[in-house]
Amino acid sequence: MLEQEPAYAAELFGDRLDQARAFTADLAQYGEERGLIGPLELERLWSRHVVNSALVAPLLMPGRVGDVGSGAGLPGLVLAIARPDAHLVLIEPMERRTDWLTEEAERLGLTNVTVVRGRAEDVTPDPLLDQVTARAVSALSKLVPLCVPLVRPGGEVLFMKGARVQEEIAAAEKAIRKARLRDAEVLVLGEGIVPEVTRVFRARLTD
Repeated sequence: MLEQEPAYAAELFGDRLDQARAFTADLAQYGEERGLIGPLELERLWSRHVVNSALVAPLLMPGRVGDVGSGAGLPGLVLAIARPDAHLVLIEPMERRTDWLTEEAERLGLTNVTVVRGRAEDVTPDPLLDQVTARAVSALSKLVPLCVPLVRPGGEVLFMKGARVQEEIAAAEKAIRKARLRDAEVLVLGEGIVPEVTRVFRARLTD
C-alpha cells in the first residue's frame, strides 16, 4: 500500500505539490513493473525517497545540475519539480530507465529536464555543469573521480549519503585531494522535520 502523503510535503514543495503528488503516484503505479523500485518501497515512497530527495532542493544553484545514475528520477525528477529555476541533466546508462525519465518528464510538463543516456565517464556536458548530485550510486572513492570531470571550475558536488559518510570520506581522502575538491562538508538535512534525515556530502571544485 502506498504510504500516505506526509504533512511536511507541502512545506517542501509549496505550489509544486501537485506535480510531486503526480510523480509519486506514477512511481507507485509503474515503478515495480518497470524495475525502478522494489516491492517494499511503496510503504515508504514519500518519506524514504521523494521527501528525502526534496530536502536537497535548497542547495541547488539556479543553473545546470547533473544527476548521475538518475534511475527512477530520485533525486533528479524530484529536484526538477521543486526547483523550476534549475535545469536538471539526468544521466542514466539503462535504456528502460531513460525511457521512463523522458516519458515522466513529459507527463509532468517539466521543461527543465534533459535526459542523457550513458555512463558518467562517457558523458561530456557542454557547457560543464554547475553542480552534480548522485544518490545511492557508489562509495565516495568511486563517485568523486566519476563525477568531478562533469563539473565546471568553482562548481559543486552534492552526494546523498548514508550514516557512514564519515567513513567514506576517510577512505576517499586521496580521491578528494586528487580531484581538487575543497571546502568539503557533510550537511544533515531535515532534522526535526522528517523521521529520516538526509546526509549530503558537499564540496567545491577549485577554480
